[in-house]
Amino acid sequence: MTLAQTGGLELFLPKTYDIIWSFIILVVIALFFYKLMLPRFQKIFDERASKIEGGISKAKAAQEQADAAKKKFEDQLSTARVDASKIRDDARAEASHIIADARSRAETEAAQITANAQRSIESQQQQALVSLKSEVGALATSLAGKILGTKLQDDSVQSSMLDSMIDELGQDKDKAA
Repeated sequence: MTLAQTGGLELFLPKTYDIIWSFIILVVIALFFYKLMLPRFQKIFDERASKIEGGISKAKAAQEQADAAKKKFEDQLSTARVDASKIRDDARAEASHIIADARSRAETEAAQITANAQRSIESQQQQALVSLKSEVGALATSLAGKILGTKLQDDSVQSSMLDSMIDELGQDKDKAA
């Protein structure tokens, strides 16, 4: 005998009362899950969603703060670069001013040294002329005394004679120049 002949297909199909009781248990479990478990799951899902949204908002706020800090830093950096450039320019201007001032002082000191040297030369020249006049006068007096055969002893005579000789030499010198 075969399974189909003995009603074997009925073996695999449940009885109607099994289907009804299974359906009732399924409805009870579904109601239990819907009333008790689903709100708890929904609460957990809502908490996680709020944590994720809070984390995202915190991340956005942190990103905005980081962007603001970056912009502030870049502004400060550009300001510092401008200040550094200004300081360099001021330093260069100050250096050129110091150099010009030092050059001016050096030129002034050189002019003073030159003027002092010129005065010293003129003073030495005057001293040399005075010394030369006295030596020339002594030589002229002694020469005149030898020529005249007498010694000129009077200082006033010597002085007047020397002065007239120097005047004559000065006139001869002026004519030659």
